[in-house]
Amino acid sequence: QVQLVESGGGLVQAGGSLRLSCAASERAWRGYGMGWFRQAPGKDREFVAAIGWGHEDTYYLDSVKGRFTISRDNAKMMVYLEMNNLKPEDTAIYYCAAGRSAAALRVELGVDYWGQGTHVTVSS
Repeated sequence: QVQLVESGGGLVQAGGSLRLSCAASERAWRGYGMGWFRQAPGKDREFVAAIGWGHEDTYYLDSVKGRFTISRDNAKMMVYLEMNNLKPEDTAIYYCAAGRSAAALRVELGVDYWGQGTHVTVSS
């Protein structure tokens, strides 16, 4: 069974930092691009960041560039999202996602597997 399990969400003050983690089962890992999406209350889910299997390419939502960093550890089958200088508008449920490539993951159609989500709340 394919599994993506997120952790690391929580409540943080504006300007603070959080690190999200996603553990993947082997079927959802080998050769796959990995990424993060988020869905804020009352809004559509949106792409946040993605990274290729060989770390060869990364993509970011414009509003998180310079503040968020995506990384992966292929040996541990983990992907991370380091979030710094958090803003109240970053409040959302964050979903880990796996797809054929980082480029494909820039849209929901490119997602093959989803995690269950982890909540991030940024207070002002």
